[in-house]
Amino acid sequence: YTDWAWTSFVVFSISQSTMLVVGAIYYMLFTGVPGTATYYATIMTIYTWVAKGAWFALGYPYDSIVTPDWIPSAMLLDLTYWATRRNKHAAIIIGGTLVGLSLPIFNMINLLLVRDPLEMAFKYPRPTLPPYMTPIEPQVGKFYNSPVALGSGAGAVLSVPIAALGAKLNTW
Repeated sequence: YTDWAWTSFVVFSISQSTMLVVGAIYYMLFTGVPGTATYYATIMTIYTWVAKGAWFALGYPYDSIVTPDWIPSAMLLDLTYWATRRNKHAAIIIGGTLVGLSLPIFNMINLLLVRDPLEMAFKYPRPTLPPYMTPIEPQVGKFYNSPVALGSGAGAVLSVPIAALGAKLNTW
């Protein structure tokens, strides 16, 4: 079963292209500086490297964690912004199209280099949590008919009118 590759490629290509274009265009139009998209993509890339390092520290193999390739597409976006400086809508449309066409190509290279996730899932099963980290089921509704719960609930409800009455009586 290898459908995961095509599905993840399509989903990630659309979401990452959108994320890069919306964020970078916002920054470029806000600052007016060409080169901002590449700067933005570099920051996102460093964040994903840190996340990849965290997953690696948790025991996952390094080549099963993919970091997206934003920087080359961001460079195209910066080039478009520089070329269409007078027309911001052209920067959005042309730059967005270039990112939407180029980012999936760069990410396809990444996807070809990753090991098969199904093979990884069986080779590296998810570790069981130690006892101190196992989640405790919430005790919702356990004391529903308890006289203590009923008394405290009634006390909470009645305390507001009683306090208001006391304040009124205190003004006499």
